[in-house]
Amino acid sequence: MVKAKYQSVLDLGEKLSIQNGDVQVNGDKLEIRGTAATPYHKDLLWDEIKKVGGDHPADLMADIKVADESIYAKHTVKSGESLSLIAKHYFKDPMKYKQIFVANIDQLKNPDLIHPGQELVIPNM
Repeated sequence: MVKAKYQSVLDLGEKLSIQNGDVQVNGDKLEIRGTAATPYHKDLLWDEIKKVGGDHPADLMADIKVADESIYAKHTVKSGESLSLIAKHYFKDPMKYKQIFVANIDQLKNPDLIHPGQELVIPNM
């Protein structure tokens, strides 16, 4: 029953390729463990947990570690994107495009020129 309640969290974990995933039902509590690639992936999982179970779910114990905490995320540029759109997506603030530009200065020479397929580092803020 509790596993079915959190099925969307488990599905997201698969989609995000959570490593060392372990899901067990212990009484009427679901226990989830695993390692997310980046803090952004961990945040996505926690957002889904809160969406399903509220801010402090009593029927779930989650221990999600992060493999690479040196960056917030990696982002592959899609057609039509700009650094400000990417900043708005990750940080809810398009003006943080400058920090993304600085974090990728090795491959970007102009914040207005990004290309589909480029893999950008999204820095921790």
